[in-house]
Amino acid sequence: MFISPAYAQAAGAADPTGGLMGLLPILLMFVVLWFLMIRPQMKRAKEHKALIEALAKGDEVVTQGGMAGRITKVGDNFISVELAPNVEVAVQRQAIATVLPKGTLKAL
Repeated sequence: MFISPAYAQAAGAADPTGGLMGLLPILLMFVVLWFLMIRPQMKRAKEHKALIEALAKGDEVVTQGGMAGRITKVGDNFISVELAPNVEVAVQRQAIATVLPKGTLKAL
């Protein structure tokens, strides 16, 4: 008596974008992630690979461990680096971090 009967409301119109607007933030985050993290890392890896392939006897290098020396022997997987007179160390090619300009070791 005091409560009026409830009637179902008409269904609302369908979303014309089809839910694409819900995916837009996720797509935007992926694009930002690609340009800020993935792409620079791929570029750095490509540059390091080119550096490793171009190593030659006589180059002055710094290893990832921080040792500086001159390359005396170049092999397929390992490189001999002379750290001091009569002191040679075998390191993997991938362990070379940087190639120094010629004459840098004399200044150290």
